[in-house]
Amino acid sequence: MKVKTGLGIDSHRFVEGETERVLMLGGLAFEDAPALAGNSDADVILHALTDAVSGVTGVTVIGAVADHFCEQGITDSGEYLKLALESLGSWRLTHVSIALECLRPKLDPKVPALRENIAGLLGLTEADVCITATTGEGLTGMGRGEGIHATVVVTAATD
Repeated sequence: MKVKTGLGIDSHRFVEGETERVLMLGGLAFEDAPALAGNSDADVILHALTDAVSGVTGVTVIGAVADHFCEQGITDSGEYLKLALESLGSWRLTHVSIALECLRPKLDPKVPALRENIAGLLGLTEADVCITATTGEGLTGMGRGEGIHATVVVTAATD
């Protein structure tokens, strides 16, 4: 058996003030913080996850491909992840670890739903999806409430 690890990171700042946008994280809507700025829905978890899958396959989706999707009106980051997953070939994801840095929103109440949704997107069990969060003691803009940073590591295996 062969094993690969992919790493993805993403950060977006909040859109302050009145906006019709909704904060999306891990494919779920959050009501207790402003939306994140970006061409797409700016879902930092799904962007970092897509990049982590690209780290396994070598096929980059976030960047020019995602920008092209946005130009076509496709702003759901789940679509970028689906495209990245299509490149796995004989590789299968076995585990994902997600670390978030932010002051808001309050993540603890939604971690079970996030784990369930991400497991469903990846074809994993909830036990194979780990989510941790920190404010980083407020040492960065993310920890001071200016946005959200996501770091994602995926493990993939093939025979």
